[in-house]
Amino acid sequence: MITEKDFTALYNALAPKIQRLCLGYASGNQDLANEWLQETFIKVWNYRTSFKGEASVDTWIYRIAVNTCLSDLRKTRKNIPINEAILKDNHGEEDIYAHESKLKKMYSCIDQLTEQNKSLILLELEDIPQATIAETVGLAHGTLRTRLSRIRKSLLKCITNGK
Repeated sequence: MITEKDFTALYNALAPKIQRLCLGYASGNQDLANEWLQETFIKVWNYRTSFKGEASVDTWIYRIAVNTCLSDLRKTRKNIPINEAILKDNHGEEDIYAHESKLKKMYSCIDQLTEQNKSLILLELEDIPQATIAETVGLAHGTLRTRLSRIRKSLLKCITNGK
């Protein structure tokens, strides 16, 4: 069982990664990503007694986050606009435009992936270990490595060619 102290430590350790994962599903919409982050950790707290330890607690929380994002997207079929405010930084005007353009293109290409492939690449982009990703989504590690390689090639083609 996860205690209140454990929960606080888990939240502090995982919230930034979960928030960025949700941000990927939300195509950069910060408000929606924050909503899903909050929902994820509410579920973690509410279901803390049901955690059996069959997987690592990190894997369990990533699975809750992915399911929360996908469930809300399926339920509402949200057409999510990209929040351009997150794209601003302290670089020159040309750098901002180039960075913004690349980020929009990346989100657009990720949005074209299947739900499972989107989950895989967003988890990978968070530097979550492949073993954890495989366990989270229920794939063999070798299968995951092959899929991620194909997804990366597909994204690279999409980003560079617009297809």
